[in-house]
Amino acid sequence: MITKAVALAAAFQGAFALPKNVPVNLKGKGNGKRDLPPAEVRAEAVVNAFRTAWEGYSKYAFPNDELKPVTNGFSNSRNQWGASAVDALSTALVMGQKDIVNQIIDYIPTIDYFSTPSSVSLFETTIRYLGGMLSGYDFLNGPLADLADNKTNVEQLLEQSKNLANALSYAFDTPSGVPYNNLDFSDRSTDGSNNGLATVGTLILEWVRLADLTGNETYAKLTEKAESYLLAPKPATSEPWPGLLGMSISPTTGEFQDARGGWIGGADSFYEYLIKMYVYDPSRYATYKDRWILAVDSTITHLTSHPKSRPDLTFVAMYTNQTLQLVSQHLACFDGGNFILGGQVLDKQEYIDYGLELVNGCHETYIATATGIGPEIFAWDDTKVPSAQAAFYNSSGFYITNSAYQLRPEVIESFYYAYRATGDVKYQEWAWDAFLAINATTRVGSGFSSIEDVDVVGGGAFTDFQESFWFAEVLKYSFLIHAPEAEWQVGRDGVNKWVFNTEAHPFKVFEDGYA
Repeated sequence: MITKAVALAAAFQGAFALPKNVPVNLKGKGNGKRDLPPAEVRAEAVVNAFRTAWEGYSKYAFPNDELKPVTNGFSNSRNQWGASAVDALSTALVMGQKDIVNQIIDYIPTIDYFSTPSSVSLFETTIRYLGGMLSGYDFLNGPLADLADNKTNVEQLLEQSKNLANALSYAFDTPSGVPYNNLDFSDRSTDGSNNGLATVGTLILEWVRLADLTGNETYAKLTEKAESYLLAPKPATSEPWPGLLGMSISPTTGEFQDARGGWIGGADSFYEYLIKMYVYDPSRYATYKDRWILAVDSTITHLTSHPKSRPDLTFVAMYTNQTLQLVSQHLACFDGGNFILGGQVLDKQEYIDYGLELVNGCHETYIATATGIGPEIFAWDDTKVPSAQAAFYNSSGFYITNSAYQLRPEVIESFYYAYRATGDVKYQEWAWDAFLAINATTRVGSGFSSIEDVDVVGGGAFTDFQESFWFAEVLKYSFLIHAPEAEWQVGRDGVNKWVFNTEAHPFKVFEDGYA
């Protein structure tokens, strides 16, 4: 008799015995009618990938920021504070990987957040480090407390969160209260440049959570003041349509410097956080919900676009003033999930339906390529199709302008929200197909690497870089879509006990006046 453990082990080996650098043909799949491995097998296969990536990082790179899996080296693009370790914590927790959890929380108290040899990004540091530690603190003081061997380490997650926020806080010392993003800790200076919509508008969830956990309202007030300029943007010309804003902001005046944008990198997570702040605390942040509704209504009315070669597909365009650019990004493919989340929370089926259309469009960018992975940037302007991609555009509805894949999570993230909202197993199929394609193409050496060309068999070439958000996002969403019910799963009924930051770190929502 084959035991469950043996069967699972065989399935794991099968999932990871895929040949490397071969095309993965997923066309025609994902209709919810084919047999998949059992959910527990799929979930454990993702855990196996997580452990493979962690073991490579732990052996060759820890406590540096990232693993270089091809050469078994390391890099420090995030201030040499151990970005991959902190980003991996919440994923190790939801996966129940106790040994890795304790390795990380043993390390975090040793970080000196006041010292770094490189420039500090307020945005990136907030979403990765502050978000990762606060999420770990919420889990280890709550439903996953049994995973921590040393309770002092758990309290240090909050202490280190305060230390980091204190080190960053001088960024907000500007005439307007809009912070600078690029910081030099050696002399507490900044580069003096304008800030961006996402880099200003994607701080508030983390800093408010820290304020609520510590009782120090200053952390919340700093980011709420900065956010106020985004909720009431000036000049009026920076808001081409209600709720849709420009991207460049002066920390001196708090005024916008342009009127270009979209649901794209540099703007994206501002819109994401509007509805997520309402999820976190609807009593305090109802105004944020209202601004999200303005933005999504304008998006549906003004930015919706259907490729002429594939009018069945729906994409969201970029804009400059009120002129559309028919271009989008892998980064923007979180938008379907955000529409779905908002639709569930607000009980607005039209937002859910529109989000599902966007999810389908992003799925098509995956199944059209040689690797089964979507590109970094794609477009669908039929007046600008490169001759070499004419046939590709006619069949797929888009052409590729940047063919890299940087281990990004957004498409799988939206599959996750679509599945949680609908229960339709086709989204599990799509996520599983994407996971297998990514494994087949990016698995190399001691981990997983970004690749140069998704439309070339094998991905073209490896860049020898394993992003920290590979741990935090790709593997977490790939796992949760197949994992059992748990209180941190996105609510199927629009009621959520947890809310995910943009780096996929879950925070416990604020309830009954208690953090």
